[in-house]
Amino acid sequence: MRGRSLRGGMGLPLTPTLSPQAGSGGETGQLSIGADPMKLAGNWNYPTSVRFGAGRIAELAEAVRSAGITRPLLVTDPGLARLPIAARALEVLGAGGVPAKVFCEVKPNPVAANVEAGVAALRTGNHDGVVAFGGGSALDTGKVVAFMAGQTRPMWDFEDVGDWWTRADPKGIAPIVAVPTTAGTGSEVGRAGVITDEATHSKKVIFHPLMMPKITICDPELTVGMPKAITVGTGMDALAHCLEAYCGPSYHPMADGIALEGMRLVKENLPRAAGNGQDIEARAHMMSAAAMGATAFQKALGAIHALSHPVGSLYDTHHGMTNAVFMPYVLMFNRSAIEEKIARLAAYLGLEPQFGAFLEWVLQLREETGVPHTLTGLGVDDAKLVLMARMAPKDPTAGGNPLPLDEAASRRLYENALAGRL
Repeated sequence: MRGRSLRGGMGLPLTPTLSPQAGSGGETGQLSIGADPMKLAGNWNYPTSVRFGAGRIAELAEAVRSAGITRPLLVTDPGLARLPIAARALEVLGAGGVPAKVFCEVKPNPVAANVEAGVAALRTGNHDGVVAFGGGSALDTGKVVAFMAGQTRPMWDFEDVGDWWTRADPKGIAPIVAVPTTAGTGSEVGRAGVITDEATHSKKVIFHPLMMPKITICDPELTVGMPKAITVGTGMDALAHCLEAYCGPSYHPMADGIALEGMRLVKENLPRAAGNGQDIEARAHMMSAAAMGATAFQKALGAIHALSHPVGSLYDTHHGMTNAVFMPYVLMFNRSAIEEKIARLAAYLGLEPQFGAFLEWVLQLREETGVPHTLTGLGVDDAKLVLMARMAPKDPTAGGNPLPLDEAASRRLYENALAGRL
């Protein structure tokens, strides 16, 4: 797993290419002493068409038509399906001549059965596209439903392993319009979905380039009034995406720049958004930070996510909040490899240019926003510690960590996060 990175998914990233030709640009020049030109290469991808701004949900019907969809299936979660913002989306679609049916059998950590039921609903209703509406769970499920619409092979045949995505029939992939209602996962600008395999209790990434939504509508008004716990959990997820992308060992200076600015937006706006659900400016900046995190982490994710995924699949915890708990423990684990980078990050954020200043800010942010300091605060115990320690190094995000994450290291990190030991 060492060296592998994700491809888009909740965004997920492309595996770095280390050929001397890649990214050469046709220019010559002197490298600094000690530079290795083989490391200055990578495959870079950036998001789809994004319509950003308050009130832009009014453009949903036109966006759906522009994506080539005439009979949309709106995929969301059961709680959101009952709220006025979902009713508003359906009203806009109906008034625009593209009335939609709703599918909302989506768990907070979606499972294969959710995708199977969604595909059945899409086929039975003769729908020709998906409006993925909601947080990361609904967005991921909607995208995978659209992907599986015309496939004949089982879903797990398209896990993000090697070139398995080429097994798919691209003509069988329905178009997608994404509408996020939280500011965290960034799945609205990604080419994959994370689905839990209940047989193995593991989260798996389903990837294909055509899972990228044709159009994304980012309307921060849809996040106004979001409960504080969800605001914090999703916001910390965006921070984790930016942080792990920035710390990743592969070469991607554009992703680094996006990650830096995304973290600045989180620093200045997450406490505001958590403290005042009606602060539309703070919520808009957090929605930007979420998309930036998913754009940046085509470079890499790492141990924060690798440790979080087993906890989420086994204990059904909120993904972003779980990332938030692990963040300082993983920072300490990676310190020897990232200290200089973190010092630069701290300076950009207006802190003392030191690793310790950034770590202290993370701890203060967690305390201010109500993030538990330990896994026990999420209802997690040590009963499945050995199993989780075996699962974490196998997670597709583990290879992007700055230092190797093996079973022994995973166990130490779980023990530290349970005991609150930095």
